[in-house]
Amino acid sequence: MLHEFSFLSDNGRDQVQAWIYVPACQPKGIIQIVHGFGEHSRRYFHMIVRFMEAGYIVAADDHVGHGKTAAVGNTWGDYGPDAKPFTMADDEKKLMDIAKEKYPGLPYFFFGHSMGSMITRGVMCQYGDELAGVTLCGTPGARFGGDNIARLTALCEEGKGNEPQQGGLGDAKDGPMFSRIEEGVTIGNEWICHDPYVQRDHADDPFDGFYKSPTTNHSALVMAQFGQMIQGLEWAEKIPKALPVYNIGGDEDPVTGFGEGTYQVSNWLIDTGHAVKTKVYSGYRHEIHNYADIKDEVCDGIIAFFDGCLA
Repeated sequence: MLHEFSFLSDNGRDQVQAWIYVPACQPKGIIQIVHGFGEHSRRYFHMIVRFMEAGYIVAADDHVGHGKTAAVGNTWGDYGPDAKPFTMADDEKKLMDIAKEKYPGLPYFFFGHSMGSMITRGVMCQYGDELAGVTLCGTPGARFGGDNIARLTALCEEGKGNEPQQGGLGDAKDGPMFSRIEEGVTIGNEWICHDPYVQRDHADDPFDGFYKSPTTNHSALVMAQFGQMIQGLEWAEKIPKALPVYNIGGDEDPVTGFGEGTYQVSNWLIDTGHAVKTKVYSGYRHEIHNYADIKDEVCDGIIAFFDGCLA
């Protein structure tokens, strides 16, 4: 069964496009997938199918400025003039509430990748007592946000909030995102995966906003501010101690600082008394879930972790 619907974003402007996928069996829980920057939730369809086959309902949406939500309103890269640092996290809470109303009484899990892992970290510190477990994938630790806030604030104060951000993710082909791309940079997304087919699929996807329009200065500012609010021991202290966390990534992923961000987030949580399982896949870049040789292993690990939370 598939529910396809929309709901009003926390930004007060956009209708967030959302889906709930229901297996034809007695469900044992709900997994909410939170997609990353410049992409959309249906890039995770192979994971959605695996989770359904394992007995889970799956909820997912396309964030403001992304995917079908952006296509409906022609708002690519624009998170809304009234977007706030926690807008995307609060939108995920709205989706969670809708799913829980449709299917009450089921344990609720989150899987967040990249920017989606950051959004999930926001949900964890605000609504963690409603979750049974969380998987973070490709999470960037404290690497992004702080050094851009002053510059972006100045641009917004100059009335340039709606102008496209310069120097955003992946702009500099000789920058840190591409520092270990030994095969050379042609498309500009080689950092996501070694597989040229995955790179081309990402580039040609009509619902991937990564190539459609740069993020506006205002949108980049609220995300940079958000990044500062979901890091460190102060963030980790706000998360319920009973919430289990599975933290995964690749050691050739520049988003995580080549694995450092993954361990950094795990250490914040461990140092504040949380139960964390960490797995870093050696030799893999950002989208470990899209590598043909390990994607089944990645899904198996997530399912086993969530099943363990149920047990």
